[in-house]
Amino acid sequence: MSNVPKLRFKEFDEEWHENKLNKYLSFNNGINAPKEAYGYGRKFINVLDILNNDFILYKNIIGSVSVSPKIEEANKVEYGDVLFLRSSETREDVGKSTVYLEEKEYALFGGFVIRGKNKGNYNPYFLKLNLESPKTRYQIGSRAGGSTRFNVSQSVLNSIEVKMPCLAEQQKIADYFLLMEKKIKNQQRKIELLKEQKKGYMQKIFNRELRFKDENGKVFPEWRKSIFAKILKIPHREKEEKPTKEKLLTVKLHLKGIAVSENIATLKIGSTTYYKRKAGQFIYGKQNLFNGAFGIIPKELDGFLSSGDIPVLDFKEDHIEPMYFYYYLSQWEVYKRLESISSGTGSKRIHERELLKEKIYLPCIEEQHKIVGLLRSSEKKINIEESRLELMINQKKGYMQQMYI
Repeated sequence: MSNVPKLRFKEFDEEWHENKLNKYLSFNNGINAPKEAYGYGRKFINVLDILNNDFILYKNIIGSVSVSPKIEEANKVEYGDVLFLRSSETREDVGKSTVYLEEKEYALFGGFVIRGKNKGNYNPYFLKLNLESPKTRYQIGSRAGGSTRFNVSQSVLNSIEVKMPCLAEQQKIADYFLLMEKKIKNQQRKIELLKEQKKGYMQKIFNRELRFKDENGKVFPEWRKSIFAKILKIPHREKEEKPTKEKLLTVKLHLKGIAVSENIATLKIGSTTYYKRKAGQFIYGKQNLFNGAFGIIPKELDGFLSSGDIPVLDFKEDHIEPMYFYYYLSQWEVYKRLESISSGTGSKRIHERELLKEKIYLPCIEEQHKIVGLLRSSEKKINIEESRLELMINQKKGYMQQMYI
């Protein structure tokens, strides 16, 4: 039967009914006030509120606007109203929606938003999830107008067809997914706290407020001041004259840093000369360091190829733990200092010889190992919880696909 979902609660067996969206919502565009009206007054729902919230509460709204009582009355957003993204650079995002679930306070909404006013006979959160289903999203995206920028109109939204069960089943499904969303939010908060904890460890470690002790309970010796040139050197470049297509296609290096969580450096065939890289080398993007692109080459990427635009440096001495150096560079203060030595007018670069002049504070190798151990343990906890979060999100998506038509 096409009008029932694959998965549902056992107490329900009736078919879902198809109706146009205008049975449940009436549509209006939002406020376009002069610029001096923004920043105070009543909370005001705009594009970012829609994109960043599974549902909206008054306290979570970013902006505010002050308008006349008449305009305010015409643009109220109240419990159960649905907000749509009116315009987007992609078909995938245009017409995205969220729902207002605040019962105590009404909000207002902006000109880049379309409000679907609640006409009753639906569970607001159920309808919001229904609007996220692939079939409904396809209807909205395929009917959006525009070429460089896509727009959805009130008439398009009026024509969208949705399949709806009885109110009791809507409520049951909405409650189920609200509980799932609550668990996801709690998991996200747990990860944020672990990241804050790691950040706190790093601040205390590199400010030398948190020190480690040896096996006899004695604090390790004071840190010594050095420069990058004493621990790093420019390696001999082993040129690869004719890299194979297969080798190039598999070359990807994930560079993690502080400004961006992950960047990927890839190679293009025939674009330049390539060099072999070795596990344990320090690698960074000359033009990309300020996007957080630096790292230590792992064992599994030993022997991969990269161009001179992705330079590497060898560690010179045994008394440096490579991952200690990585964590040292991950500090915001060091990052800003390196930014100050970059050169160029358009895309700024840091050359190897300039980088080698930079200063570093080094604890003894035993304390470096302790520092790396603590920070790696912290990262491991974060990675475990992020994997759990990904599992929760995928589980929600899977249930969505089966519980909505």
